[in-house]
Amino acid sequence: MAKELLKGNVAIAEAAIRAGCEAYFGYPITPQTELLEHMSKRMPELGRTFLQAESEVAAVNMVYGAASAGVRVMTSSSSPGISLMQEGLSYIAGSEVPAVFVDVMRGGPGLGNIQPSQSDYNQVTKTAGHGDYHPIVLAPSTIQEAIDLMVLSFDLADKYRTIVFMVLDGAIGQMMEPAELPPMRELPTERPSWALTGKGNRDKNIVTSIRLGAQPLADFNDILQEKLAVIEKNELRYDELYTDDAELVIVAYGTAARVAHTAVKRLREENIPVGLFRPISLWPFPYQRLGELADRVPTFLSVEMNAGQMIHDVREAVGRDVELDFFGRPGGIIPLPEEVEDKVRAMWRQQELAAQIN
Repeated sequence: MAKELLKGNVAIAEAAIRAGCEAYFGYPITPQTELLEHMSKRMPELGRTFLQAESEVAAVNMVYGAASAGVRVMTSSSSPGISLMQEGLSYIAGSEVPAVFVDVMRGGPGLGNIQPSQSDYNQVTKTAGHGDYHPIVLAPSTIQEAIDLMVLSFDLADKYRTIVFMVLDGAIGQMMEPAELPPMRELPTERPSWALTGKGNRDKNIVTSIRLGAQPLADFNDILQEKLAVIEKNELRYDELYTDDAELVIVAYGTAARVAHTAVKRLREENIPVGLFRPISLWPFPYQRLGELADRVPTFLSVEMNAGQMIHDVREAVGRDVELDFFGRPGGIIPLPEEVEDKVRAMWRQQELAAQIN
């Protein structure tokens, strides 16, 4: 198939449809509203379910209901809307039903603004509802990657009966790039064996997140942790640039990684041995690979579009014996490559000076 010029939000919506999304429930909020608008047109055309809910709270519970019936279902929102979905997210996790969420992040905290940000890192990787669980969290940096990860999100949700988040900042949602859409998949003709059965002669299935006894709930949590351990082992995703000989590595994802990529290319022309490490799975986070790099790389820089959230995972990965610095722009401001370059040059001069002194 040929590439076509696609807007991020529209490309994600169409990719979800072609991946077999059977139902969409959501509420408009910038900067992701075009995703909902595309769904509102295409889903009814295909005889599938689209419903604009009265709120994000209603939307997430509609997702929960459809997922419990074994339907391939998704929603999308932006930062404060995702905040409203936290209770429903925990119910979905506690019921082990698959569901896909797209979070097109905006500036925060509070209502914030509609500018692109990475303000939700902690929300989606650490606090996506109460309880001891994690959703899988995928972070694209291009529209083509967003398309590919959208298809993967549905497959992973079904494979592990879990929540999968795809998170991107508003810039990726709003930009246009040439990309190739996947072929249309056939919708399933049968529901999974665990799904709600409703009326009829089938054996009764119950989907619930309530386990009133302490021991039954503890037993369920043990099972859940075993599944999360399998995900942590098998679903790590990351990308590297010039890390083989790097003496300073930038860690960034999404639009921040795009900015850092440009900065790294320019700095390499100045013979500064800098590399880029881009987590694609924010959970599971690629701790082990970053730790391996830290065995020989003395300095790291976390570049984020916030006040410093991923940096805590980077520190855990690289340990306390290496230098880790931070460059971030909160509030919906996209950092410039020149700003990242200036930060790296200053760190490199300091690193060279320290080497001379030692």
